Amino acid sequence: MRNSTPPRCPVTTVDTEALIADPHSVYAGLREAGPVHRVTGPDGRPAWLVVRYEDVRRALADPRFSLDKRNALPGNYDGLRLPAALDANLLNMDPPDHTRVRRLVAKAFTPGRVERLREPVTRLAGELLDAVAPDGGADLLATYAGPLPIAVICDLLGVPPQARVDFRAWTDRLITPDPARPEATREAVGSMMRFYAELIASKRDRPGDDLLSDLIAVRDDESEGGGDRLSEDELTSLAFLILFAGYENTVHLIANAVLALLDDPERLRELREHPERLAGAADEFARFDGPGPLAIRRFPVTDVEVGGVTVPAGETVLLAVGSANRDPERFRDPDRLDFGRDRGGHLGLGHGVHYCLGAALARMETEVALRELLARFPVLELSVPRSELRWRPTIRARGLISLPVRWEGRN
Repeated sequence: MRNSTPPRCPVTTVDTEALIADPHSVYAGLREAGPVHRVTGPDGRPAWLVVRYEDVRRALADPRFSLDKRNALPGNYDGLRLPAALDANLLNMDPPDHTRVRRLVAKAFTPGRVERLREPVTRLAGELLDAVAPDGGADLLATYAGPLPIAVICDLLGVPPQARVDFRAWTDRLITPDPARPEATREAVGSMMRFYAELIASKRDRPGDDLLSDLIAVRDDESEGGGDRLSEDELTSLAFLILFAGYENTVHLIANAVLALLDDPERLRELREHPERLAGAADEFARFDGPGPLAIRRFPVTDVEVGGVTVPAGETVLLAVGSANRDPERFRDPDRLDFGRDRGGHLGLGHGVHYCLGAALARMETEVALRELLARFPVLELSVPRSELRWRPTIRARGLISLPVRWEGRN
């Protein structure tokens, strides 16, 4: 039973290294201590951390919690700082702007359209595995879990193969900036700005049958009269978000899923013997150890009570999705992978109006990636001791730096 005493909120010192290495143990202690904690954010500025399922779920759908940075009080943690051409995206918008922009792109991610991508994604997964199979082992993150989603999302947007650049390096510099080299982050942002400007210009000159060309047509259509048209910053920011989120989240969902299976031989054997269970497994992997342990920061537009604590308007709220998804008050035996678990209810793909736009695509890619990997290699195991694996040095994202494995292929 949890402590029933009224919650108090002194500043909680969270061991960042422990939260990176073993977040679920740290969050278990925080849930037991109270529903809401006053902490320092990833940049050292103050924030409120919400850790229990019911409170996190309720806040995710509460319109009083704004994503718009204009509702943030000065001096609070407000997330990544990007130029306007990259920052005018869905992760910084509330309705009605969020509704308008999301509607323009949502049709590209419907379950029906995603299902039509299954065959080419399966073919690509096979080609990636063909390339490394003779080696008997590889860094699965660099050779498979990474290249697969970036190729898929680039195809969807219409990024030509010769223009595909090292998105992993760019995203790493944004998510895990090196305090000793601030110029590296500025260089990454500058590279992104140039890339998207050139890509949009080329699509304007030579439109194709792809999502970005469609968005440019909507942006440039004077007959819209400004109703559903995108601003130029919104167009660039949307292209950035689709590539950034489509790569960043799916690569780590796949890699974290592989590691979870290698850590649990019984579940690995279950999926080998019953591959049909892969169809719903992505949701359990997103719950168990998803790539987004913290939802995008929120700013209350009025004083809001959360878990018995009043959070003042404008202060930063961090919703610990990773903690909520292991809350034993909501999930039976939450620290165990269970592919028979009800797929609904987890928050690994969001909740409310900001539910992950690419959820269907992420599910399909994860299913295909695991199905092809397990079918190709009857023996799959880590090629280094488990203790040598390293996680990215950030609490904002949950992802490995590398995943070295070895295998024996099928005859």
